[in-house]
Amino acid sequence: MIRRRLRVTGIVQGVGFRPFTHRLAHALQLTGWVRNDASGVTIEVQGDESVLDTFAARLRGDAPPSAQLDTLDIESCPPEVGEAGFDILDSDASGAQRATIGPDLCICPACLAELFDPANRRYRYAFINCTDCGPRYTIAARLPYDRAHTSMARFAQCPACLNEYRAPDARRFHAEPNACPVCGPQLSFCVAGDEIEPQPADTSNDPIAATLDCLRHGGIVAIKGLGGFHLACDARNAAAVERLRARKQREEKPFAVMVANLASLTELAEMGATDAAALQENARPIVLLPKREITDVLLPGVAPGLGWLGAMLPYTPLHFLLFHEAAGRPTGTGWLAEAQRLALVMTSANPHGEPLITDNDEALRSLRGIADACLLHDREILIRCDDSVVRPLPDQAAPQFIRRARGYTPRAIPLAATESGHDVLALGGFFKNTLCVTRGDQAFLSQHIGDLDRVANCRALEAAVDHLTGLLQVKPDALAHDLHPDFYSTRLAQQLAERWQIPALGVQHHHAHIAAVLAEHRRDAPVIGLALDGVGLGIDGQPWGGELLRVEGAGCERLGHLRPLALPGGDRAAREPWRMGAAALAQLGRGDEITTRFSQEPGAAAVAQMLRGQPPTTTSMGRWFDAAAGLLGLQPRMSFEGQAAMRLEGLAQAFGPFDLQVPLHKFDTAAGHIQLDLSPALVELSEATDVKQAAALFHAALIYALADWVGTAAESQGIRTVVCAGGCFLNAILARGLRRALQHRGLQMLEAQAAPPGDGGLALGQAWVARRMLQESDRPKAGTP
Repeated sequence: MIRRRLRVTGIVQGVGFRPFTHRLAHALQLTGWVRNDASGVTIEVQGDESVLDTFAARLRGDAPPSAQLDTLDIESCPPEVGEAGFDILDSDASGAQRATIGPDLCICPACLAELFDPANRRYRYAFINCTDCGPRYTIAARLPYDRAHTSMARFAQCPACLNEYRAPDARRFHAEPNACPVCGPQLSFCVAGDEIEPQPADTSNDPIAATLDCLRHGGIVAIKGLGGFHLACDARNAAAVERLRARKQREEKPFAVMVANLASLTELAEMGATDAAALQENARPIVLLPKREITDVLLPGVAPGLGWLGAMLPYTPLHFLLFHEAAGRPTGTGWLAEAQRLALVMTSANPHGEPLITDNDEALRSLRGIADACLLHDREILIRCDDSVVRPLPDQAAPQFIRRARGYTPRAIPLAATESGHDVLALGGFFKNTLCVTRGDQAFLSQHIGDLDRVANCRALEAAVDHLTGLLQVKPDALAHDLHPDFYSTRLAQQLAERWQIPALGVQHHHAHIAAVLAEHRRDAPVIGLALDGVGLGIDGQPWGGELLRVEGAGCERLGHLRPLALPGGDRAAREPWRMGAAALAQLGRGDEITTRFSQEPGAAAVAQMLRGQPPTTTSMGRWFDAAAGLLGLQPRMSFEGQAAMRLEGLAQAFGPFDLQVPLHKFDTAAGHIQLDLSPALVELSEATDVKQAAALFHAALIYALADWVGTAAESQGIRTVVCAGGCFLNAILARGLRRALQHRGLQMLEAQAAPPGDGGLALGQAWVARRMLQESDRPKAGTP
């Protein structure tokens, strides 16, 4: 008879790991105990040596599907004489905090079966959950993950729920959000108005039925979910969709659509095996799918002018209840395999670009005039967390993140085992802001926070800093930030550094983009970096965005860049592609055509005059996309970032592969860098009559040019690994085509997978570079003993 102590780290709190351990110990007739602690889970177990070996092996092999075991350390300890049974002990919060909590989980099949079983006591209960599903991150105030540390603390369990919670053979054994209609959170429904308050549900006023009725009559309903509110309307009702656009001031930005199941998506979008797998992931992200020709007819105004539809499946019991109501309340789950007509626009309830709304009172106040009604509940959301957005890539194992949030945050991104022990807090950039906290050999990227052009988003960033550092119990050794001095994230980093008396380290924007990919791939050797995005401040104080770099840890050398394009009107040119089209004409020596080609623009003559002078310039790849769109007359003005490039991609996708006969680029090395000039491609676009063909030609020319550019640099530097990052690599045609072209040249291409390639992953790269800066400062200087 021997005894062992096992310490388990990773995502082992809030995923049913203690109940699983309890059942396993009983099945193997072992004695001992298990408890949550500051590091994760500690187990002491006693029995025959061979059985203990089996126990340890099954801890890893049979762990709950949502658990993630990072380490399992085993040591011997003295046996306990006379010990009987195996217990779950109260949590121990002492010691250094190394535990983590998992993301929110979509409802599991077992809970779905109960939800639609009229004989079950949780029939149609919107907050059904168990150890395999339900809220986690968004209800957790702190660790260890116990009910007392969540927003469920105020709901005392009734005797029936408490019996389940304490019964080792029950599925809800130590399920912290456990509840039922008797003791748990409740729904309420209210119609918008100054005098109307939400009323509790009763048999004559069922909130789900009232919500569906409002949606079917063209109404807009604010629905409280896991990490915040959605604004919902009938996606097949053109008037309702248009009304939502007008009220939310969203103009042409695409909406996401929720449908009951895969069968319901068949007529709305093209869907392969990788798409279906992404839709059905436990995280239930929004997945970008290629549209069908009839998509815009069936869903008018949902995603105008684009080649992709953002779709997701239900992930909370509340969502499923809406579709169940629309289906006529069938018994059982068989109806979930059948196509359902109901399709709902589900867009974040964040009016005017502000943070996602999470509070009932705030929703009633801020959404007045936007929502016609509200579907509320009384379980507090402690952490706002928007829906994640991904795009499956047919030739890649994992989908690409466009936005990493609900379902993935705060899952750690593993770093190299040789990483420095320095803990860093990185505050990201300006657009699509996220922050990153490193702890040991792990990086924790926050949920999507948003653009820092509004006070509320800046306050949300401050709150996220407090929450994530507090949850992880990290006191950073340094802060990392963008070089741009006017970003709020930069100013906040400098303020915190002064308050905490630690260094604030600036990291160049495109260096951080490349470093983010190196961090997740755990690479440390020199690489060629290709960073393509809209804009980022360069070390020379100029706006960069099409950069060829040599990156080696904290070192970054600019090897080349795109030929600079004029920005007539400065930042305004980044919002009005027609101006970039005019800049392209001027660069081609055809400035006299500007007023004729853009005669419908009142400012055409003024822009032509600007371009005869010395306007500011940029090396941004995003602006070259805008120039192409401007020349083709696709999108004179953009209502959201990247709209012109997205339309170009959609048109190229519709045309199909383009067989480029001759290269449409040239190099200039006179300035000491390898400058890539895409002007020959713009010449072709300026004469084009078929916009789909022209869009496909531009993509083909760009892929050829970039592969040639990168290949030249790789050969001169003797490096065979290329890292591609930046927002332009959200373009699936570009990413896929360049990957193939570089492989043909014998080069390895690394891309973002665990974080978005754009600014949503910037903080990860900043943290990685800052750690290497700290490592270098730790090394003894030459000649120092």
